Parts: sequence; C-alpha cells; structure tokens
Amino acid sequence: MKTSTFFILSLLITYCYIAAAAAAADEQDEFLECLHDEFENFTAISSHVYTPTNSSYPSILRFSIRNLRYATNSTPKPLLILTPDQESQIPPIIHCAVQSDLQIRTRSGGHDAEGLSYVSKVPFMILDLINLSQISINVEEKTAWIGGGATIGSLYYKIAEKSPTLGFPAGFCPTLGVGGHISGGGYGFMMRKHGLAADNIVDARIVDVHGRILDREAMGEDLFWAIRGGVGASFGVITAWKVQLVDVPEKITTCTTQRTLEQNATYLVHRWQHVAPRIDDDLFIWLTAARVNSSDGTTTILSSFFSFYLGGGADKLAALMHERFPELGFSRQDCTEMTWIETTVLTAILSGYPNATIESLLSRSQPNLMSLKIKSDYVKSPIPIHGLKMMWRLLSGPEGERGRLIFTPYGGRMAEIPESSIPFPHRAGNLFKLTSVLYWAEGEADEADRFMGWSRRFYSSMTPYVSRNPREAYVNYRDLDLGVNNARGMTTYEEASVWGFKYFKGNFDRLVRVKTAVDPRNFFRNEQSIPAVYSDTDD
Repeated sequence: MKTSTFFILSLLITYCYIAAAAAAADEQDEFLECLHDEFENFTAISSHVYTPTNSSYPSILRFSIRNLRYATNSTPKPLLILTPDQESQIPPIIHCAVQSDLQIRTRSGGHDAEGLSYVSKVPFMILDLINLSQISINVEEKTAWIGGGATIGSLYYKIAEKSPTLGFPAGFCPTLGVGGHISGGGYGFMMRKHGLAADNIVDARIVDVHGRILDREAMGEDLFWAIRGGVGASFGVITAWKVQLVDVPEKITTCTTQRTLEQNATYLVHRWQHVAPRIDDDLFIWLTAARVNSSDGTTTILSSFFSFYLGGGADKLAALMHERFPELGFSRQDCTEMTWIETTVLTAILSGYPNATIESLLSRSQPNLMSLKIKSDYVKSPIPIHGLKMMWRLLSGPEGERGRLIFTPYGGRMAEIPESSIPFPHRAGNLFKLTSVLYWAEGEADEADRFMGWSRRFYSSMTPYVSRNPREAYVNYRDLDLGVNNARGMTTYEEASVWGFKYFKGNFDRLVRVKTAVDPRNFFRNEQSIPAVYSDTDD
C-alpha cells in the first residue's frame, strides 16, 4: 500500500513539473511571437534576446549576479534575458510581457541583496539595462544624465574626466548599478554634507506599464517623488537619471585609525556614537568592526575608523579631531590628502576591491564574489557598553569569523531634510545606521542555513538597542526576513505594510497611492514591491 501511494505521489509530482514546464514554454513562445509582431525590424532586437538554448545565456545571467546565494543550480532561472541597447525597444518588451503574463525583473547592476532583479518564483524574464549605460556630463550646469544601466564607478570616472572639483554623493562599491542604487536612496561618505544620491536627482526617464516614455514633467511630481527612494522597479523601468553634481575641494583629507579590544576599542566605539553624528558636517567618520587574529594566535575585534574630511587639509582635521574626539589618539601622520576621484578608489578598496584603480572604476567585474546575508538597523540612542560587548561576543563565535559590522554616521544634512521629502524616511533622530554582513564561500553552500542563522541571531540580539515601532531598515539592503508579498495573486495593503513601514515609515501610504494610480493591475511586482490597492469594483 505504501509503495502504491508513493508511486502515485511521484507520478503527480512528475506531472506537475511537466505541466509547469509546458506552461513556461508556451509563455516564452507567446512572448517571442508578440515581440516579432511589435518590431518591424525584428533583427534589431533579436540579437539582444537570450533563451536557455543560447550558448551565451549562462554567462549573461551570471555576469551581474553579486550574491552567490542566488547562483545555485536550484535557483529559479528566467525564461528569457533581454539586453536592449535603445530606450525605444523597452515599450514593446513591456507590452509583450503583459500580453504573455511574464513577470519582468529589471536589472542594472545586480547588487540587490536578495536577488530580486534576477530571481522569481513565477515565470519571468530579466530586462537587463547593461547596454543603457551612457553618461553625459554638463560642467556648466553641474548636472549629468546617466543611463539606468551605468555603474557608480563609471559615473565617478566620467565626472573626473570633466572636472576635478565636481563630484556626486553616492555609494562605495564601483560596480553598483545606478538604477537600483539611486532609486533606493544611495549613501556615501558625502551624505552628511550633501545628502543621499536620491536627494540630488533633478529629472528622470521611466517607461510605465502602458509603454509611455515619461520625463519628470510628463510623469508628474507624485511619480517623480516615488522613484527617488521608493524603488523604481515597483513603478516601471527607469532608463535614465539626471543628477545634480556637487562641488568638492581640490583635496580631501582621509585618515585611517585602527584599534583592537586590547587598545580600548569598546570605549572608543561607544564614544564614536556621541561624536560622529554631531561633528562638523564636512567630516564623515565611517566605522567598521570585524574579528581578526592577534599576533599571539588568539582572536580579537578590530575597530577601524575611516575619516573623510571635506573642510580643509590634514592639519585642520587633526585640530578638529583633537578637540572633539581626543580619545581616539588621532595621528596627523596617518592622513593623506587626495583628489575626490582618488577617494572613490579608496572607498572601493575598503569595500572589497583590493586592486582598485581609477581606470578600474570603469570595470563591471567584482572580485571575490561570495554568498552573503545583510541586515540593517537604525540607532537613535547610543548602544551601551554591555551592548557593544554582546556584539563582540557574537562576532567571536564560530560563524562570526565571516561577519562585518558597519556603522554609518548620520546627522548633518541628513538630519535637515524632511522625512517626507522623498520616500527614504530615515532622517533626524538617527545617530547612525548599523549594518551586519555575513559572507561565506561558494563551496560552503550546504552550510548556508548555519550562516543565515547567525545573521538572524545577531539581528534579534540588537532589538533592545535599535529603532522600534517600526523597527526601521534600509530598502537597498533588502531583507526578505522582514516579510514578503504573495508570489501569485493580490497582496493586500495589510500584508505589504508588515515590511513596508520598516523601509518607508509613513511614506509607505503615499507610495501605495502612487502605485495604484500608475500601475493599478500591479504588473511591476516582486517579493517586496509596493502593492496596488484594489477597489471592490475591480475584477
């Protein structure tokens, strides 16, 4: 009897797999037939269409994956990958995806922490913007138009080509795709002086669900508000951003100071919480903590204080630090004065690009790819000494060897911009953003649950020390542990608000209203996309 039941169950499972595969093949064929009809010259787009039968499909798929946790054989794969090289090719792609019920995942750089730009549980295609990477700099206006598929590194390089005293306040990793980075906020070492990348957007171009190509004037201020920090993939395909560049000094002073637990690091980290968010707006003191081996063979925690000073030379920085943070033992000899573009190379090195150079800012290749889990929190009151010691104990555990804690100071301009200015709400009242990142190698995939467990334990342990009601999180560090939408069918406002208020606080309601207006059938969706609210009269 048991054998018969098992046999029948096996047949049912096999049938379901065959049926699903057949349905997926039908959707792929329907999409390609539609695409052929939509393009008068189909060959113009056919060379940018990759199906699993194409020999280039695996390399195209994997090229922009930045988290190997989503590069396994069991990871769901797209039915198609499209890499358009013209904005005008995107409206028919959207039309055909709607007609064939194929979900679109838009990818610009692939740094999304949960792989939402290239993974889905339902039949889907990847719209990869890698070929829409043009950058045009206007030095007189101090603006730049950036293609949605460009990287932050290429933007930095192109700005420096035109001017040594212009820059842009964005991220540390040069391979970050502009599209996702800006549309979720985008922070870097100039945030206390100039705010986020999203705070410095003056125009954009988006293709909506109806295939219309809209600029700021055409899309209206509500949608323009929503895509600057509310994640553009919920509303359409953003093909370009116009950004306001900022003035930077000819020389920026950088300094690195490192201390272990034996060198009073715990007290210095505690003191940093009182100093870094309230010091001069021109100074950004970035702090990281990680486990290292001591010279005697034991392990300890190393705290690294990275200072970036926009307000003058090394002597002026030394005087400021001796006045405001004398406990650190800041040394003028540990400082270097460099150009803004050189600082972008330094931050790349600090972020895991050990051989970064100015020229390598143009490269889309990221070294030493690993699996990772990332979580974020916002801290409003200094974490007490006993809380810091608890963090060090977790880092000292078996999995903590792969962990890194990142303390990003707020204050300055970040505290001056109203919470509702753009969807990104984490402004006044925050001392810093606390990020925990855990890495593991591709060959350790069978131990992923163990590493994920450490990440979740660390997050749980921080509950007494971080924001609450809601417990805030940074949307560019996507965390599906916070809650997910339904893979199929409608997701209600109540279901989405579980994670939505953590990322957007009170701005979530306005994002839902905008989404309902511009994409009422919720075509552009993923596990944490803004939902459309359906009325009783909707089908």
